[in-house]
Order: sequence, then C-alpha cells, then structure tokens
Amino acid sequence: MAGGSGMRMGADRPKQFLPLLGEPVLLHTLRRFAEPTLQVARLVLVLPADQFATWQQLCAEHSVQIPHTVVAGGASRWASVRQGLAELKAHAEGVVAVHDGVRPLTPLTVINNTYTAAAEHGAAIAAVAPKDSVRGLSKDGSYALDRARLRLVQTPQCFELNLLRRAYQLPELPTFTDDASVVEDLHPIRLVEGDYRNLKITTPEDLLLAEALLQAR
Repeated sequence: MAGGSGMRMGADRPKQFLPLLGEPVLLHTLRRFAEPTLQVARLVLVLPADQFATWQQLCAEHSVQIPHTVVAGGASRWASVRQGLAELKAHAEGVVAVHDGVRPLTPLTVINNTYTAAAEHGAAIAAVAPKDSVRGLSKDGSYALDRARLRLVQTPQCFELNLLRRAYQLPELPTFTDDASVVEDLHPIRLVEGDYRNLKITTPEDLLLAEALLQAR
C-alpha cells in the first residue's frame, strides 16, 4: 500500500518516492518482499493513479527488474486494499500480506513469522511493546494506561486470503484504522513480535533514522 501524499514530510514529492540512500523508499520496501527465501508468489503495488508515471520513471532510472503489478488505489486506505485484493481474484486460496509501502526496513524474519502465523491461525500482525509510558485522554485530563497490556501495531498484517476477502465485503466504518480492525469482528488476531527498526517513514526524522539503520547493516 503506497498511497501517501507526504504532507508531514514537507517534501516536494510523495514520501514513498523520496530517496533513501540513493533509491526510492518504495523500492527498498518492494525488494524486501521480493527476497527469494520468502517465496512470495505475487507482488501487488497499490498507488494513486496519478503516480503511475512517476513510478514507471523511477523503475526505469533504477533498472528495477522485480516482477510486480501496479493497481490504482481508491479514495481511502480501505478502498485501496479492496482494489489490491481484486487483483488477486485468480487465486483461490493462500495467505496475503498487507504492508505499508513506507516501511522499507522490515526484517525478513518478521515478514516470514507473520506469514507463518497467519497460515496457522488465519490472521496475524506484527506489533511491538511501547517503550514509553502511555496515557489516555479524558474530558477531565488524562489517566495512566498499563503499558504491559498495549502494543504498537506495525505491518505486515497477514491473513488467509478468503478471510480478508469476506472482511472487505463488509461496509467501510470510521473505526477501521488498519486491516486487523477490518477483520477482527470475523476472526481473532494473532500478534507476532515485530521489530523497532520496522519504522514507518512519516517525518524527516524517520528518513534520517532509516538511512542510519541501513548504513549500519
């Protein structure tokens, strides 16, 4: 899923196209899932229709040889996931991962473990424990939350294909924040240990940290 506008980045282009050590963020992400050891059968990239030409140009500039299909997204992330699922109509079964295009550092172990857990349990998502103390908001101020009972959700989020199809046949609700929230009324969600390096590039600081982590590797 790569439909971001990059407004919080303050950049001149969508954040998925920003350079990360000389290559677009989105190319780093795509390369993760194209890793042969993962044996991913199909890669579908969901982009706004007006970004197709930009992506084609970047693929040409960087000699991208990774087989993938580009699909136009919808008016919301929910609608965009539906568009991506429609591209998989020829597949009768399997496990599908939904991933943020601006998470280019996801360790292969996290991807593999989330796929494996979804194959066993139907639905699994990567998540990490909060490092900081967390407080909730109320009309009277704020209150402490038990950090041990909270998790920060990441992607990939993996599901049995037909389960995700059934979930996305339901009407869109404002409470949907990710794919797990779409599925959870139909099926329990298994949590898989994520990774703090699996950051979502949203602000300029995230891009600097991503560069440092890649260089360290």
